[in-house]
Amino acid sequence: MPKPTIAPGDPCWVDLTSSDIETSRAFYSSLFGWAYETGDEETYGGYVMAFAKGAPVAGMMQNEPGSGQPDAWTTYLRVDDIHATQNAAVAAGGQILMPAMEVPEQGHMALFADAGGAVIGAWQFGGHTGFQLAGEHGAPFWHELHTRAYEPSVKFYQDAFGWNTSVMSDTEEFRYTTLGSGVESRAGIMDASSYLPESVPSNWQIYFGVDDADAAVATAESLGGTVIHAPEDTPFGRMATLTDSTGAAFKIAQRPTQP
Repeated sequence: MPKPTIAPGDPCWVDLTSSDIETSRAFYSSLFGWAYETGDEETYGGYVMAFAKGAPVAGMMQNEPGSGQPDAWTTYLRVDDIHATQNAAVAAGGQILMPAMEVPEQGHMALFADAGGAVIGAWQFGGHTGFQLAGEHGAPFWHELHTRAYEPSVKFYQDAFGWNTSVMSDTEEFRYTTLGSGVESRAGIMDASSYLPESVPSNWQIYFGVDDADAAVATAESLGGTVIHAPEDTPFGRMATLTDSTGAAFKIAQRPTQP
């Protein structure tokens, strides 16, 4: 499988904040077959890198006690200039959650709340150039924002990250905009104002590829995960929504069978 091409503005990385790293490692190792490397504690805070088929696909870090935040996955978008992106994000109606900082020898990062309040990361390439596998079992498959502030959020990503967007659907029942269009699309923004519970903020959701969605759901449940939405067939594959063994939500997607 060739390495994914990641242009500026594209999703380039995902990582998990976990209240119990060892439990999370065991969960995803059993579910996706991930192997791990742990970074130096002093330099990288024990950041864990996850590998599928020998390629880096995701990271994990400790969700410190007292953070007040639930365990969650975060999506990062590639940027060429982290400081310029930070200024653009604020000008576009976002807020800085973690200001631009250097990760020694790896790159630069920042965290923002977008115009609808969803958390999004930015990553400027250095030694680390994002996930090196996509769409395969255990690798990122799709990245999707569910937001109550649909139009402001679309404009935010256009202005802050330079997105060239395409409207896939614009009806009362289903409003959806993509980064790119058709088979070349790399991420989506969905109007979630009609169904997102009041207790749930706007959020980015990560899909991981799996070979067999039903088998993956059964494995996740056996490992202490929870099924939020059972597997169902869609035009884009068989999909399900789960939480892992510490409560972080994620989705899985089994590619549709080719004729």
